[in-house]
Amino acid sequence: MSITSKEMAKMAYQALSEKKAENIQVIDISSISVLADYFVIADGANQHQIEAMRDAVEEALYKAGVEVKQIEGNRSSSWLLMDYGDIIVHVFSKEDRLFYDLERIWGDGKFMDAAEFDN
Repeated sequence: MSITSKEMAKMAYQALSEKKAENIQVIDISSISVLADYFVIADGANQHQIEAMRDAVEEALYKAGVEVKQIEGNRSSSWLLMDYGDIIVHVFSKEDRLFYDLERIWGDGKFMDAAEFDN
């Protein structure tokens, strides 16, 4: 069974949401970059939540048959990048998210409506 990049982004969104991630944003970058089709960006309140968010995304996508290609950052990092090829998941502390401001950098992408991913 083949899974689309949008379905992968939805699974990541839902996994983050279940762990009470804050400010989850999905950006369709397929028309402006060859890096991936979607960025999924979220922040957590503390290190334990960031770890739980990472684990939830990994588990959800693994169960769907999608394995992470690479993870940047470790269990004590305040920013994790999870590369799934077609999607890239960024999990930040609040401070790091403000500092890196990926939404501004990738502002030419299409910001997806959360309603597309909540069901």
